[in-house]
Amino acid sequence: MVQVAIKEAGRRKARARKGVGLPEARQQRPQKRGNQRGRDRRSDRRAERREAILAAALEEFSVRGFAATRLDDVARRAGVAKGTIYLYFRDKESLFQELVRAMLSPLVGAIEAAPMRDLPVRAVAEMIVDLFVNEIYGTRRKDVIRLIIAEGPRFPKLAEFYYREVIARVLAAMRALLTKAVERGELAHDALARFPQLLVAPGLVAIIWSGLFERFSPLDVRELMRAHLDLLFGERSAT
Repeated sequence: MVQVAIKEAGRRKARARKGVGLPEARQQRPQKRGNQRGRDRRSDRRAERREAILAAALEEFSVRGFAATRLDDVARRAGVAKGTIYLYFRDKESLFQELVRAMLSPLVGAIEAAPMRDLPVRAVAEMIVDLFVNEIYGTRRKDVIRLIIAEGPRFPKLAEFYYREVIARVLAAMRALLTKAVERGELAHDALARFPQLLVAPGLVAIIWSGLFERFSPLDVRELMRAHLDLLFGERSAT
């Protein structure tokens, strides 16, 4: 009898571990999984609405400028109620700041993290040209930069935010690379290390040109920037 009782107790423990004979356990686990799926769906919907608002904001800012853009117009374009915007963004300024952060900060982070310190300076400069042409000039990021150029003087807080979030970080990364190139003897003088803005100046010229004169005289931005590199570093070798 004792052995039977022990065996039965063992079977009960095994069933308990598997949830057999425990209706509450069977009911709780699917409910938890269901709750998790529900939270995931709500999180996905929130992310989708946020992305829709940011995309609509980019369109409205690009067409109207920062000052003339109304949150009503952003909401209408995004297909949400105006009040929904305030669930994600405090006001129009914070919406614009988050647009800059979402579109440009990951790119800046990639530049900061790229293992370029030991590469020849000309190779790094060529990579920067390709990055600018493919990831900025060829995308809607160009419109964000154009907005900063146009609206920054009237809205200094936006310009300050863009400087901290983008410009200061990129300049620091470039200055470190160029200083290393000077130390290795790749550059005859330290002008580029002191003024890394010289390296990217044609990019700003290209963005301004595209907004004002592109329809009259299209610009080959990649060749413009490579010609600039030839002036800075000498012409590329045929090999």
